[in-house]
Amino acid sequence: MKPLVRNAALSSYIELSQSLGIDPRALMKQVGLDPVGLAVQDRWIPGAAVAELLELSAAAARREDFGLLLAERRRFSNLGPISLVLREEPDARSAVRLLVRQERMYNEMLRSRLTEANGLATLKVSLALGEVREARQSVELAVGVLHGFLGVFLGARWQPLSVCFSHGAPHDMAAHRRFFGPVVEFDQEFNGIVFYATELDTPNTMSDPLLRGYARQYFDSLAVSEDTTELDRVRELIEVLLPTGRCSIEQVAGSLGVDRRTVHRHLATSGETFSSLVNATRTELAEQLVANPSRSLTEIAGLLGFSAPSAFSRWFRDQFGSSAREWRALRSDPGPVPN
Repeated sequence: MKPLVRNAALSSYIELSQSLGIDPRALMKQVGLDPVGLAVQDRWIPGAAVAELLELSAAAARREDFGLLLAERRRFSNLGPISLVLREEPDARSAVRLLVRQERMYNEMLRSRLTEANGLATLKVSLALGEVREARQSVELAVGVLHGFLGVFLGARWQPLSVCFSHGAPHDMAAHRRFFGPVVEFDQEFNGIVFYATELDTPNTMSDPLLRGYARQYFDSLAVSEDTTELDRVRELIEVLLPTGRCSIEQVAGSLGVDRRTVHRHLATSGETFSSLVNATRTELAEQLVANPSRSLTEIAGLLGFSAPSAFSRWFRDQFGSSAREWRALRSDPGPVPN
């Protein structure tokens, strides 16, 4: 299966794109992603599509530092639920090791590794995209986010010994030097950050020892509940692909890096078919969308992947026993006011 990442990987993408004068909606649709879906930070989307989007955006904006500009806008909370646990770790070493060990909770294509030798600590980063693809912007985003993560624990004035990239230097290094300082290097053997190992002993000033046990218990329960199954993966991709009008089993299989028969086989073990899962997903989304009076029924038809409003109307009546307009009116009517 091809790796997935949380929507949070594109946190602030729309704002950054607009500030640089490029159209984020058009670029996202080009790679099969839905801008509206970014509102749900914990939804999973194809990692390769994110990597392609960042490269297209960098080219459109003529900014070789696009990934780094995105990293500058990241916040600690963008890591998702795991950030609550990391905040209570006793020191920087414990926090980094936990982040590396549980990276699949927030990004399945990220491969990071912490090593310590000869007084130095090296945090290496690589990406497993599941296919051959340019990923300069994604690499710089990942390294930039990890640099910012270390800064949270080591202080705003902290600076590593070296920040390394295996790709070549950009024409303008101003953003890289502003972000990393004068220690950034290109054409190196790996992507990552080198710093003194003793810095990992820095106590975590955010940590509350009384809360640490509760945070760990929460994390353990969360890790089990977020154990993503193949059915979950397919359902997530259906939600992502419906608004694009390209929600087919071939498209889902391609995003997962398998053939359509493999998808059919995985769904069959759960007693589902692709059609039944699409219908169930549409039904669940329709209840949420139609209940919102600020959305037009034509817009909802598009978000649910129908080629025309009339097709949506027929489907809705079959599923709910009334027209979408009647169903909405019943939900919005508070009923008679008692005397």
